[in-house]
Amino acid sequence: MLLSMKAYAKQPLNLFSLLILFLLLGSTSCSKEDNQPSNPPSSITTPAALTAALTEIYQDSDAPGFAVSVVKNDGIIYQQTFGQANIEANIAYSNQTVQAIGSISKTFVAAAIVKAIEQGHFTLETDINDILPIELVNPKQADHPILVKHLVTHTSGLLDNIEIYLAGYHILPGEDLSGTGAQLLQEALGASQRPTADLDEFLAEYYLEDGDLYASNNFGAIDPGTVWNYSNIATSLAAYLVETATGVDFRTYVAAHILEPLGMSHSGYDISEFDPQQVATLYWDKNTPLPAYSHESYPDGSLMTSNEDLSKYLLDMMKGVKGQSSTLFSPAGYDLLFTGLLPNGVVPASIAKNQGVFWFLDNNTVQHSGADPGTTCLLEFDRSGESGYFLLTNMDESTEEHSVAWRQFSTKIEQAINAFIEAN
Repeated sequence: MLLSMKAYAKQPLNLFSLLILFLLLGSTSCSKEDNQPSNPPSSITTPAALTAALTEIYQDSDAPGFAVSVVKNDGIIYQQTFGQANIEANIAYSNQTVQAIGSISKTFVAAAIVKAIEQGHFTLETDINDILPIELVNPKQADHPILVKHLVTHTSGLLDNIEIYLAGYHILPGEDLSGTGAQLLQEALGASQRPTADLDEFLAEYYLEDGDLYASNNFGAIDPGTVWNYSNIATSLAAYLVETATGVDFRTYVAAHILEPLGMSHSGYDISEFDPQQVATLYWDKNTPLPAYSHESYPDGSLMTSNEDLSKYLLDMMKGVKGQSSTLFSPAGYDLLFTGLLPNGVVPASIAKNQGVFWFLDNNTVQHSGADPGTTCLLEFDRSGESGYFLLTNMDESTEEHSVAWRQFSTKIEQAINAFIEAN
């Protein structure tokens, strides 16, 4: 039995919790209107000039460290890191530094879904109850089947219950609880120190009527496919569909069919698999490191990777959107990833124009972002597949003050990168 799901006792929401929830509900997947350059740089024509510009931005920022990769014309034209992976131990952030990428992890769930479809396990039109070992029913819409395509477009009617989701954060065993960062997670989120429970048991407790986490607020009174509600737990349910249909643990499946074919040898979901010297410390601010933490709903936001590894993924996605890769799927598989699956107007205009298989489609841009306590990241490329970039940071965006600092920092980074792309 799951490590007492009573440990998930609902926590009272406070301002910090609500701000973190704002991050979890896709706040960083924002409209470009919020991020318009004011005075774009015009003289960043070389890698050295871009490094100089990013160094200046870093020195004027609250970021402990960050990594950038820029891709154009099927090649990496820039890859560099700045600052510290661990300030206390004076460990520089490097291209091999590994950190969690938040909700960009959902795009790896997308890749696993498409791979399972190509292997013939199900389609986007498959009823999830044709896959799951136990029937899952939305009590508010019991007569309306939930299809795979509803999970991958956040239109399933399966919702993130705020209190329960936040209470799922927990500090990993062995971590020091005496530091300010640990106390912050304990007091603000109610994060206890405990092992991580199994995904299948967490989902059963959340979605099945006799589960400790079952509640009316886990479900919406909406027809599947009609209303967009960003859901982390429903994303992890999509990952569990892959696990159930293939008979392979989701982590193992992703490693075998996505990470290994791309040569992403320093990526995965389990922090214990990495050399501690390679793992970035996540920071509330530069003076407050956070302890290592996790969540049962790990597929939705807990993939760990490096600048070097993620650039391989970005390269393949960009080749795939052009129909020029068969590394992970057939050309039709890549096309499925990036095809808008919803009618116009279903995705909020502040988020994107449409939704592919978890990827956000906004005018000419394909993108996803990610944020969790102490990590904020973004990845995007144009629909032509000609240029793209990502930014990884061990920087927090969980409060209004932190969010403002992040937006200022990331906007300057984006301006510098776009100037460099245009010049090259």
